[in-house]
Amino acid sequence: MVHPCLRCGACCAHFRVAFHWSEAEAFMGGVVPPELAEKLDPHRLVMRGTQASQPRCVALQGTVGEAASCGIYEQRPSVCREVVPSWEFGAPSPQCDKARLAHGLQLLTPEDWLDPPGSGTPLLPQSA
Repeated sequence: MVHPCLRCGACCAHFRVAFHWSEAEAFMGGVVPPELAEKLDPHRLVMRGTQASQPRCVALQGTVGEAASCGIYEQRPSVCREVVPSWEFGAPSPQCDKARLAHGLQLLTPEDWLDPPGSGTPLLPQSA
């Protein structure tokens, strides 16, 4: 079964992605590609594209709701690592639900985490 986030991408096309500037500085241990970020204020950067009236992270690849993925998944900012998909760990996620609703997608349910759906076998969680 494909992880539900790999069909979604709604959070990447709904929220501003702001993070501390050090996450884009290699000498500070940062991994976010600096060319994909822009200055928000003296302490924070944002992923390009996420400050627009209709945000879409520059790292988002594919079509929201069909097939979407992060082009820098292993290098994504901490704020992205903290977003939890609804029901992946047994509880709803207001962030996930809000983004999915904004894109006209159905909310995730506990059944979306079964492999295959309806089997009762849990889908293995996505590594953060």
